[in-house]
Amino acid sequence: MGSMRYLVQERIFSSGGNFSVSDEQGNQVYFISGQTMGLSQTFELQDKSGAILASIRKERWTSRDTMDIQRDGAVIATVQPVVFSPVHHRSVIKLAGGGELEAIGNFLEREFEIRSGDAVLAKISRSLFQLHDRYAVDVYPGQDDALMLAIAISMDRIEADKIEADKEAEREAARDHPFIPPPGR
Repeated sequence: MGSMRYLVQERIFSSGGNFSVSDEQGNQVYFISGQTMGLSQTFELQDKSGAILASIRKERWTSRDTMDIQRDGAVIATVQPVVFSPVHHRSVIKLAGGGELEAIGNFLEREFEIRSGDAVLAKISRSLFQLHDRYAVDVYPGQDDALMLAIAISMDRIEADKIEADKEAEREAARDHPFIPPPGR
C-alpha cells in the first residue's frame, strides 16, 4: 500500500483564517482553524466532523521557533529547528514518549522529509505544483497522519515566522538608518 497524499495551502497561517487540507482528488479531509489569544497562537487540525485531532500551539513569550503539538490537552511533540546545521535545514521533533524524530531538507522550498533514524515517515514537497501555492504531504503507511500533518504545518508556521521577523528587522534597520532603502524598493 502506498502513501497517503495530502495537499496543504502554503503558509496557510500567514494571513490568518481557516483553511482545509485535501486529498489528491481535491476532497476536504481536514480543516485548520487558527486563532491568536493573548500571548499564544493556536491552530487546530480537525476532521470533517469538527473533532480536534491535534492542536499546534506557540507561546509568544517563548522562542519563536518552538511549536508544541497537543492531543487531548497534552503535549505529544515539540518541533524546534536546530540552530546550526551545515548541510541541510534540520529540525528536531521531541516526542512525549521520549523518542525523537527529525525533519531534514530545504524548509524554505518545502522539500523535506520527516524521519525516525533512517526510516522516512513522511515527505513534504511542492515541486509537483507549478504555482508553488501549495505543497504535498505524503504520509507513509503505518504513521499517524494527523501528527505528520501537524509537524509539516508547524514547520510552515516556523518558516513564515522567520520570514516575518526578517522583514521586520529590515524595516527597523531602514527606520534607524534612513540612507538604507526599505525592503521592496
